Amino acid sequence: MAKGLSGGVFRSDLQLADGRQISYYDSKEVTRTAVDKRDDKAQPGIGHLRLDPLVNEWIAVASHRQHRVFLPPKELCPLCPTVDSKLTEVPDKDYEVVVFTNRSPALTTPSSNWKLPQISGLDTPNADAAGACEVVCYTQDHGSSFAKLSTKQIRTVLEAWKDRDSALSKLSFVEHVFPFENRGEEVGVTLSHPHGQIYAYSFLPPRIEKMLEAAKSHLAKTGRVLLDDVIAREVKDKKRIICENPEWIAFVPYAARYPFEIHIAPKRTVAAMADLDEKQSDLFAPIAKEALTRLDGVFGIEMAYIASWYQAPVNIGRDCMRLHWQIVSVRRQPGKLKYLSGSESAMGAFIMDLEPEQSAKQLQEVKY
Repeated sequence: MAKGLSGGVFRSDLQLADGRQISYYDSKEVTRTAVDKRDDKAQPGIGHLRLDPLVNEWIAVASHRQHRVFLPPKELCPLCPTVDSKLTEVPDKDYEVVVFTNRSPALTTPSSNWKLPQISGLDTPNADAAGACEVVCYTQDHGSSFAKLSTKQIRTVLEAWKDRDSALSKLSFVEHVFPFENRGEEVGVTLSHPHGQIYAYSFLPPRIEKMLEAAKSHLAKTGRVLLDDVIAREVKDKKRIICENPEWIAFVPYAARYPFEIHIAPKRTVAAMADLDEKQSDLFAPIAKEALTRLDGVFGIEMAYIASWYQAPVNIGRDCMRLHWQIVSVRRQPGKLKYLSGSESAMGAFIMDLEPEQSAKQLQEVKY
């Protein structure tokens, strides 16, 4: 039986032939009973985590991912619905939004007594790569994109994200939940069907650790939330705002790293995606659609991008870190990409060839 969620969305949970979970999200109550008719295949064994002692960062080693599907033609797409003898990851003949456990996960469920080892330099032991990896299919339409979805469909996608954030955050071995989308071969996409992923980490990723440190420091010094002050500066400057509505604001950040970079944040701050209320959720779709449509409109071509949701970790930082969406594109001109230089790849020190105010102006001038 379908479970009712907020926003008039219903979730139906089923199992794939190999035991992985699949959840359908529909904007009306639908009975989902389709059976996965593929032969059972054992899931790959769990990978492992190794510590890089030079920077105290965990690296997931998952050699089984070498054999995952790479840019198949449309007729062999595993994310399209199952039709007749064409059996895919989605057993039903149609769907709105669907989420399922990744077939080749970098992180997966560990043994019940799993613990992340204490960091002790070169003596730090390896650990099973605990966590979760899920695929989020935005639509059954293979030729679509997030920007082309209706606002109703985007609302359903958001509800799926919120629902999965809530569920994954309850797992004892999960410390951080990260929904994201890679779009375009230029950023390494292996399947062209409109989809994103969710990684649930058993450790804090390096960028989250750095953001958390900055947010804690700002709160201690000012008594205010850092992202609130960032948004206040954008509102005061007025130069870099791309679009806004009563609940959300989209802007090019003051110190953008990429030629085209858009941050989208709630005006009423929340720590994590699952905390978005009904009004915030309803008004996300219009601003997301406008921002991404403007991005595609800059050069009149579909822009390759990475869209990343940043939020507070599961167990710490809820008082200072806030939810927001960062969309970065590697395209700087119609026929030119931004490749990371030695300074950027090796040192993490970015060099911006275009002033953020210039790229903001180009986005603002797109007719929408």
